[in-house]
Amino acid sequence: MKKYQLMAPGPTPVPSEVLLAMAQPIIHHRTPQYERLFGDVRAGLKRLFQTSADVLPLACSGTGAMEAAFVNTLSAGDTVVVVRAGKFGDRWLEMATAYGLDIIDLTAPFGHSVPAERLAEALKAHPNVKAVLTQHSESSTGVLHDVRSYAAVTRGHDAILIVDAVSSLGIADLPMDAWGIDVVLSGSQKGLMLPPGLGFCALNDKAWAKARTSTLPKFYFNLAEERKFLMRNEVRFTPAVSIIVGLREAIRMIEAEGLANVFKRHDRLARATRAGVEALGLELFAKATPSPALTAVMAPRGVDSEKILAAYSQSHNITIAGGQAEMKGQLFRLGHMGYAAEFDVIAALAALELVLADLGQPVDFGGSVRAAQKIFAEKS
Repeated sequence: MKKYQLMAPGPTPVPSEVLLAMAQPIIHHRTPQYERLFGDVRAGLKRLFQTSADVLPLACSGTGAMEAAFVNTLSAGDTVVVVRAGKFGDRWLEMATAYGLDIIDLTAPFGHSVPAERLAEALKAHPNVKAVLTQHSESSTGVLHDVRSYAAVTRGHDAILIVDAVSSLGIADLPMDAWGIDVVLSGSQKGLMLPPGLGFCALNDKAWAKARTSTLPKFYFNLAEERKFLMRNEVRFTPAVSIIVGLREAIRMIEAEGLANVFKRHDRLARATRAGVEALGLELFAKATPSPALTAVMAPRGVDSEKILAAYSQSHNITIAGGQAEMKGQLFRLGHMGYAAEFDVIAALAALELVLADLGQPVDFGGSVRAAQKIFAEKS
């Protein structure tokens, strides 16, 4: 028997405390019991998003939250800037195309990021832009975009900044109010240590002003209507009750650790993973600031990265992820987010050494583990 280990960049492992909470008998969502639960969750989400704005939970995936943020703040014929340097940047482009908006496409090669100076130039050249669409953590490439600088640019412009934080909420610091981000959206299955099924949207006053004049079609994702129910501590449609129950427990766990400590833990896990990978002579894919949520690694020359995924799964019962779009077959991705700790990284690196050896690559056994342990032995 081989113990199963999930090291993909989402979904991520769910703690036993959360699983046990979700295993309780189902409750009805139109009861005082649910209202009390929902009140706890609403308050906790504000603290996680680091905002005084309301955070609206939706029964959907992270992509649903992207679409909700999009259709509630934009109108037919609007011009948007898409910051695009990975598969999920592509998703913003696809969404804007589907709704027939005018697009200013700011691209960078996969593994890189778009400098804030380019965004500033685009907004100066196109004063009619209504929104800037970006990721915080681009999980297809392992890059962290400079959202703080993007927000500094959009604060002086009519455009709102919409940030996909699906793979950064509860992983990397993203203080919505302090940085002046207009919309932050996320999902349940990564840093929040939950199963897939919940999306989240938080809008500040500037974004809600856009929502009042938005003309793009919406029904299920009508956030203004959803907010009316939220103010009464109720929900508009049937929620993902069990995941909301689990969310309360996940928030308790995060706050018991301390949000700043959660960010430090993810940073240590990421630095140790990168050190271990490089100790094996492998190349990190991220050329810009790397995300603490995952590590993207180039496969050795001549090796299809899909074979690395298969070997992890078949020989070690560990699930990781491969490259997406143009990078399929060229890179593999190791997740270390949410319910992840030091020995999860050690296990993933030790397995990587065996995988590479099985694929005929030269390996300094123990080299990656030594490099990671040196990071973990640091006092800060």
